[in-house]
Amino acid sequence: MDRAPVLSLEAVAKTYASGTHALAPNDLTLHSGEFLTLLGPSGCGKSTLLHIVAGLAPASSGEVRWWGGDFGATGSDGRRIGYVFQSPTLMPWARVEENVRLPLDLAGVAKPEAKRSVGEALELVGLSEFARHYPRELSGGMQMRVSIARALVTQPDLLLMDEPFGALDDFTRQRLDSELLSLWSARRFSVVFVTHNIYEAVFLSTRVAVMAARPGRILADIAIEEPHPRGEAFRVSTAFAGYCQRLTGLVAAAGARELR
Repeated sequence: MDRAPVLSLEAVAKTYASGTHALAPNDLTLHSGEFLTLLGPSGCGKSTLLHIVAGLAPASSGEVRWWGGDFGATGSDGRRIGYVFQSPTLMPWARVEENVRLPLDLAGVAKPEAKRSVGEALELVGLSEFARHYPRELSGGMQMRVSIARALVTQPDLLLMDEPFGALDDFTRQRLDSELLSLWSARRFSVVFVTHNIYEAVFLSTRVAVMAARPGRILADIAIEEPHPRGEAFRVSTAFAGYCQRLTGLVAAAGARELR
């Protein structure tokens, strides 16, 4: 059994060619099965940090380790990464099943196996009956479900999500939060989730890392020590309110530091 953390960052910083200091040195560790949320206002470096973790952008300094190795260690069984962007980023000319199948096509997966995997992923997100639809025929929430299915079709061990529900109305957002948590509870893949919504962070996470900007840095790492599964009763509980109050204070303190 692999005992190494799923992800470890040591003094990871980012400065762009323009001179913008996006991230101060940050340390972070993610263990198997954790649901970690990066919480903070826009511009605090959450997405930048996620891009580095995804291998989409290099760190300027520091070290990132995936399952104890470099990025080349990813992609094999037990070390797969999935990514969900802020918008669904679907191919408008392709049907739902073709959009979901894209990562498998790129990997050269045989058609029978790919068809089976696509069917399973669509069933997980409740869209089996929409496999032959085009994205334009779906609501915004359904399009995001397709994007999640596309990330899940490779059966990732680490799922990275960059404010996936930020553009949706509150009702749809809460419903998709619940669906995501059900998926995570069933599969127990590791998650790094980016949001600026405190209530969403508390509902979903086992841990919340609060970030501040100029440059981006993690100010606090808070465990959400509440059992799963979580439902509507948790949203109206005193424990939920207490965590939200605590994180609100930390985010306010982060904002005050940004203004200095």
